[in-house]
Amino acid sequence: MEQRAIRLTELSPGAGCGCKIAPDRLGELLGSVPASRDPDLLIGRELADDAAVYRIGPDQAIVHTADFFTPIVDDPYDFGRIAAANALSDVYAMGGRPLLALNLVAFPLDELGPEILEPILAGGQAMVDEAGAVIGGGHSIEDREPKYGLAVTGLVDPARMLANSGARPGDVLVLTKPLGAGLVSTAAKRERAGDGLIARAVEVMTTLNAGASAQAVAAGASAATDVTGFGLVGHAHELALASGVSVRIDAAAVPSIDGALELAADPDCIAGGTRRNARHAAAFTSFADSVDPAREILCADAMTSGGLLIAVAASRAHEIAGPVIGEVLGGAPGTIEVR
Repeated sequence: MEQRAIRLTELSPGAGCGCKIAPDRLGELLGSVPASRDPDLLIGRELADDAAVYRIGPDQAIVHTADFFTPIVDDPYDFGRIAAANALSDVYAMGGRPLLALNLVAFPLDELGPEILEPILAGGQAMVDEAGAVIGGGHSIEDREPKYGLAVTGLVDPARMLANSGARPGDVLVLTKPLGAGLVSTAAKRERAGDGLIARAVEVMTTLNAGASAQAVAAGASAATDVTGFGLVGHAHELALASGVSVRIDAAAVPSIDGALELAADPDCIAGGTRRNARHAAAFTSFADSVDPAREILCADAMTSGGLLIAVAASRAHEIAGPVIGEVLGGAPGTIEVR
């Protein structure tokens, strides 16, 4: 009897960044843990930024992050590439350059075998190589639910560092990748996405944010964050709250992976993480009656390895590859208007 092929996405109830702890619950948990106090810790966890930044000299700081998750696609090599690109993105979101990575592996080796784990690691290696960084080792544990990611260390000049806390009223918001990976991955998990759609989503998720980061720094961007598991509205909220501003988003201008938006009409294609994002966003987001319900879902889509959301002067937005999807306003900090 022919053995059924292993589908990695069946081995976990969540997928990719959609398996994150909900932002409101995470905030409650972290609120009870004392924060580190060190003048050289330029970016800690207080403003929910993408990575920690620690100054080691007048013009040099370490950017440090860790990110891992459960399978978002069934192909092991692609899973490794996506997870690595997602982890590297946190360094790019700070305007940094990745240098060193460590593998983070949780895997049922006896059940799935090395023939599954080896291509996952090879995919991660390929992305790190593309980033011009190196993998120096890692850590692994036995776990019935597979997980993979990286701890990444990079460098940044503190004077040119990007953070989520510098957006200014009058800036515009640029988004450098289309959304919809949460919709596609959930549809794929339930065998409702064709190979072409999955391939388009994989291409988006395995595109490094290196170029977008360099463009943002060169354009004098005032703030940046990457759009991942908390969705566009969740990460825009963090940026706006940290900056003491409000934002307005043009729903029709938000790009989506070709074919992803149509999936929003099927409740079975909406990830649990996306539903949590939408519930959380209701406290700070208002949608105009004219906004298509599918685009409301897209704005909350639990994205994995998404693009950078960049606040930049309107006169320089053309220097960054991506559409202008909104603007920064001087309203109640952290609030979002979607029209």
